[in-house]
Amino acid sequence: MRQFPSTLATLWQKAERSRAILPIMASVCLVGTGNGLLTTAVSLHLSGPGIDAHVVQLVLTAFPVGFLAGCLITRFFVAALGHERTFLLLSLLAALATSGFIVTDLMPVWFCLRLLSGLSMAALFIVCESWINLYASERNRGTYFSLYMMMTSLAVLFGQLLVEAAGPHSPDLFLIATMVIAIGLVYSKFIGGRWPALPIWQQRPDPLNIAPSEQRYGLWRLAILAPVTIVGVFQAGMTNMNVFAMTPIYGVHIGLSATTTVGLVTTFSVGGMLAQAPIGWLSDRLDRRLMLLVQGIIAAFLCAAIVWAGHNFVPLLFVLFFAYGATALTIYPVAIAFANSQIDSRHMVSASGGLLLLYSIGNVMTPGVAAGLMEKVAPQALFVMLGTGAALVAIAACFNLLRRRAGAPAKAGAACIAPGACE
Repeated sequence: MRQFPSTLATLWQKAERSRAILPIMASVCLVGTGNGLLTTAVSLHLSGPGIDAHVVQLVLTAFPVGFLAGCLITRFFVAALGHERTFLLLSLLAALATSGFIVTDLMPVWFCLRLLSGLSMAALFIVCESWINLYASERNRGTYFSLYMMMTSLAVLFGQLLVEAAGPHSPDLFLIATMVIAIGLVYSKFIGGRWPALPIWQQRPDPLNIAPSEQRYGLWRLAILAPVTIVGVFQAGMTNMNVFAMTPIYGVHIGLSATTTVGLVTTFSVGGMLAQAPIGWLSDRLDRRLMLLVQGIIAAFLCAAIVWAGHNFVPLLFVLFFAYGATALTIYPVAIAFANSQIDSRHMVSASGGLLLLYSIGNVMTPGVAAGLMEKVAPQALFVMLGTGAALVAIAACFNLLRRRAGAPAKAGAACIAPGACE
């Protein structure tokens, strides 16, 4: 009977954390759905006749440029406004930028609108990740980040389903995208309720009372503290973009049909989505460095299997892509959870922005490298490159394991940085 009050308090704490985190995750899913729909609608419009190829390239480049800018400036918004107001302001900016596509077809305006869309989406992801970290403990950080990754994956899926439902060439796609983002904004403000203050057992510094200079946490400092996170995040950005963008080219070169190629990409995505929850649960109970070591080794092995034998037997290729997605797409949340368990809460916004910037660099820079390797060497060079990235994750995990932090708990390799962080 003595344990009953303690058990009740623990359950109440978990309920409070869920009440604080789940609404913002639902909002990010809604806004991400609208953004995914918008991206497809813009691409379909730009593929029409009469639009200069250089103009198309500039408009498509605007989103990643805005995304990179959002990674750099978000911590200043959070320092000035706090998490809730920053999230609402950026959701409103995303909705306004999306509604602009309904008003005009002028390409210079579209460039600016895509720039704002990229900035707002990057900032929303950073706010969400840092907000999760403020409420997460070592017992649930991995689970929360896996749930967050699942929401972003569902957003991409829902966006494509809406495109199919409305019709790829429907004139209402931009209107639907605006409405979905607006619903996410309304949900975060009214339906989800006000974001509650941090519980008394987990008080941390208020971002409004911390100067931006004190929040700064550069990637170099994080690379010294957690090199496996730096490598893992870059590898995740590289893998995500290259599998989705370059697999169709790989399929054509090895003689696969377009339907089979699309099926492989879908299988990869489904594998990652289904694996998020169990991997997140495991990462809260095992040493995350050890998990990243195993994930890196398995992902490298699967890439080698795709290079060696996958194209000779299509059913085997589907199995390999599913397993590769389940392994490679779950590296990011585990790596992020490990890094954020090592740093002080006042640095979380800056660290999240830096890591998302690194992820974006992996997205933007590596497809060109992959295309060059595939052209000059062989189509399988794509998975040689991706397998090398996975192997580097395993090497970095070994380095972090051998260089155990002084005073870190043996189980999770994480420092208790605030009351309740390792309860």
